[in-house]
Amino acid sequence: MRIVAAAVLLIAAHAAAAQAADTTVSLTLKDHRFTPAEVTIPANTRMKFLVKNLDPTPAEFESDDFKAEKIIPAGQEIMVMIPPLQPGTYEFHDEYNEDPSKSRLIVK
Repeated sequence: MRIVAAAVLLIAAHAAAAQAADTTVSLTLKDHRFTPAEVTIPANTRMKFLVKNLDPTPAEFESDDFKAEKIIPAGQEIMVMIPPLQPGTYEFHDEYNEDPSKSRLIVK
């Protein structure tokens, strides 16, 4: 019985450690376009975007799909935390210039 309990605790600790690991993706915004425009990450992984705005005007990183919204002053960098997501395709964009900035987060 103790061996089973120890195995369950070990598995739970390993799963918690894996979920706590962050994936960091750097993005730049220039000419109202994100680079890269498509990002692929593993499912059920917390991640953070480091977004640098190279444009001379402010931008607003936004996603209705994964509920993120943050102002990026001109020439500044911000961090956006993204919770673990299920497999799928999620859109993000600059709210001030939505059409040219539409980008995708692919979760596999």
